[in-house]
Amino acid sequence: MSPATAGTAAAQTTAADLTPTDGAPPAPELEVDDRTTRPSLATRLLVRPEIGSLIGGLALLVFFLAIAPGFRNVSNVGTILYSASIIGMMAVPIALLMIGGEFDLSAGVLVTTAGLAAALLGWYFNLHVWVAVLVALLVSLAIGLVNGLLLTRTKLPSFLTTLATFFVLQGVNLGMTREISGNVASRSIADMDGWDSAKAVFAAETTVHLGDAAINLKVTLLYWLLLTAVGAWLLLRTRQGNWILAVGGDDGAARASGVPVRRTKVALYLFVAFGAWLSGMHLLFGYGVVQSGEGVGKEFVYIVAAVIGGCLLTGGYGSVVGASVGALIYGMAQLGINYAGWNPDWFKTFLGVMLLAATLVNVWMKRKAERR
Repeated sequence: MSPATAGTAAAQTTAADLTPTDGAPPAPELEVDDRTTRPSLATRLLVRPEIGSLIGGLALLVFFLAIAPGFRNVSNVGTILYSASIIGMMAVPIALLMIGGEFDLSAGVLVTTAGLAAALLGWYFNLHVWVAVLVALLVSLAIGLVNGLLLTRTKLPSFLTTLATFFVLQGVNLGMTREISGNVASRSIADMDGWDSAKAVFAAETTVHLGDAAINLKVTLLYWLLLTAVGAWLLLRTRQGNWILAVGGDDGAARASGVPVRRTKVALYLFVAFGAWLSGMHLLFGYGVVQSGEGVGKEFVYIVAAVIGGCLLTGGYGSVVGASVGALIYGMAQLGINYAGWNPDWFKTFLGVMLLAATLVNVWMKRKAERR
């Protein structure tokens, strides 16, 4: 047999050996690992934390447009956006804090503390208004720092530490206001140097004309959008955003991975304090005086907006954009009920139903994201 013939025979034998004989099981096919396949666009959208709030917001908008004639008036858009921006300015930092696994029950009264600090210090010491504003910023940041250090040093739950701060600030607000002004509200500082320029920064407004409709827009809308953009960029595009998610998911594992857990949590409380200062300055310069009992109960509104927007109470999951949408939903619901002619006493009931529904949707979506 020639070498060529032998090679051909060997090749035929090899091919025959590789071919399954009659009755033999076929060679197993290679399985494709689902984890290596790219999810569909619909799947990627459904697992986003804010998608539930977006769908809910659109549904609520259509609902009130259909049943409430006043809701269709374009001039009322400014009122709805103002109501949403007041909540959204605090819902954004509160959402980041909740994603980091913590709460701040003092956030509502901290807004009042910031406004009172500027008003009372400016009036009592006859300070330039801008000096009083900067001192109020330092006071707010100091309270945020105390909240953060109490949490990280004592290891107590943030629910307890910030609840204690809530009662302390509530008493200080009332006691110091009575001591300095002799009343439950601050004295007006509208005649002091710097008032007009500060009012232009913290309480400016403009009117936009769309045909025959005039929409009144306030500067809080700009601050709300800026805080949302900064918060979303921080959470999704920076290393610090990864730290926040890691700390909220499991701070022990995050610490073992080299994440500065204490520094991250303190920074989140400082961001909440900054948002409270900004809101407090609008409260002061928008209304002229600050009531010492203002802000009680608002902390729950901020948390509700964050939860409606996709944040879980367990931390490690949520969306800044969703929190802003939650604030918009709150504003639409609050005013939509009035425009529809319903009894506003039922608003809190409606809010509770939205909170429960949002929590259930958020848990379901988180499970979908984990399975993906």
